[in-house]
Amino acid sequence: MQLNAGCELQFEAQGPTPLVLMLRPRSGAGQWIMREEYQITPSVNVTEFTDMYGNLCQRLVAPEGPFSIHFSATVQTADAIDVEPGAPYTPVEDLPDDVLHYTLPSRYCQSDQLGDLAAEITNAVEPGYDQAEAIRKWINENVKYQYGTSDASTSAVDTANARVGVCRDFTHLGISLCRALNIPARMVVGYLYQLKPMDLHAWFEAYIDGRWFTFDATQQQPRGNRITVAYGRDAADVAFTTQFGPMTLNDMKVWVDPAEIAEN
Repeated sequence: MQLNAGCELQFEAQGPTPLVLMLRPRSGAGQWIMREEYQITPSVNVTEFTDMYGNLCQRLVAPEGPFSIHFSATVQTADAIDVEPGAPYTPVEDLPDDVLHYTLPSRYCQSDQLGDLAAEITNAVEPGYDQAEAIRKWINENVKYQYGTSDASTSAVDTANARVGVCRDFTHLGISLCRALNIPARMVVGYLYQLKPMDLHAWFEAYIDGRWFTFDATQQQPRGNRITVAYGRDAADVAFTTQFGPMTLNDMKVWVDPAEIAEN
């Protein structure tokens, strides 16, 4: 499916403020970037680099006063995500070097503290894909989705105890429980078609049987039509905006709509 997706951010900077943005998706598995547009008002110099996870990042300095960022893209997306019940666990000794660090605890994903819960959730489940799916299903059924119940400091352990949160919290918990079983897991942020309410979204991927599979604990069934923007260990690696100074986000709009395809 071809989707038009994007976001508009309205800031007020109290002084010149360095920013790192992570708003541009790139073509890859399940998506092809057909068109994109980036508008920054007022115009400033922008440089771009690729971080250690392969994400496209933009550096700039926002001037004092109102500052806006508009990004939009037309993307060809996969209508479904791959599922493979029964896919076997990949032993740690067989993991690629660049996947191994996704088995370790990170800032928001204290997998070393969630081993008992992971074992309880996956009791009698075959190692591998079925464990990750059991974790996704357990979070979906046992953690309440509710805005305003967490903040930027909320961790996976906090969510496991409170049993409430938003997509970021669901994702951190899913990652942590997978890692507690030595299944590599990483955070993904981007867009999901027909997400309700519409917002920037987060889910997780688990490395099983030699490849990455998508799991979204906020959804009851596997859903495609996703646009990936960034990957990382947890939210600390995949912030859409990172500011280095006093700056207020006054408004944010996000949209994902079917693209109008011109007929020949």
